[in-house]
Amino acid sequence: MNLIAIKDYVKIRKEEMKKEIFSLVRKPKLVIIQMNDDVASNSYVKGKLKDAEELGIEAKLIKLDESSSEEQLLTLIDDVNEDETVDGLIVQLPLPKHISEIKVKERINPKKDVDGFHPLSKFKACTPKGIVSYLTYIGFDFTGKNATIIGRSNIVGRPLAKLLLDLSMNVTVLHSKTSIEDRNFYLKRADLAVVAVGKPHLIKKDVPLKKDAIVIDVGISRLDGHLVGDIEPRDDVLLQTPVPGGVGLLTRLSLMENVLEAYQDGISR
Repeated sequence: MNLIAIKDYVKIRKEEMKKEIFSLVRKPKLVIIQMNDDVASNSYVKGKLKDAEELGIEAKLIKLDESSSEEQLLTLIDDVNEDETVDGLIVQLPLPKHISEIKVKERINPKKDVDGFHPLSKFKACTPKGIVSYLTYIGFDFTGKNATIIGRSNIVGRPLAKLLLDLSMNVTVLHSKTSIEDRNFYLKRADLAVVAVGKPHLIKKDVPLKKDAIVIDVGISRLDGHLVGDIEPRDDVLLQTPVPGGVGLLTRLSLMENVLEAYQDGISR
């Protein structure tokens, strides 16, 4: 395997995408609707806008007040759906409590759903897509290997499990109700361990893992003033993705890839 760092992989892919986007007849366009003032969300949106600018993608942020009604948000989504100059649309999570996340996800035109959350969307959810693309690039052999995923969210755990099953892996999905003993049992046998819970250092560095295991840390939390992942840093495995500067970069890259794909689909229709 070619164990290239995530930041270097992302840099390579961005250079490839920049060349492709530069040759297009117009810039792909992404609209981001944000209805919160969450610190983490603001950071995510800032990163997405930065990536878009770097790649030559036109990105527009529309901020709604948190007190706006659900109907106002849905009407805005309809307007963007109908705008033929827009290739991709995302609604930044979390949403205020009075807004139905399900209604919002299902209101987005599947052809513009570059987050991959709509049931009919052709796009893969960005974090799982980014993880699989990176593993493929470094030459990880999926077939017949054991994957242990901790976390069953509809954003990471569940869609990632499907992608890995489609690649002929043996997949075990664990969650908050799994006992520590069972969790350690499956982690010990994992060729690929993915933890996406959001609890700082949930998996301690003394938990036995295979020496040739690849460990993907999706969680990010603040602990003692520092950003940390779900897994304590360790040096006794083949590869552990860093936090920060790891899966978040893959997620943002996949979003931009989906926007470019949405543009190409629109041109071909």
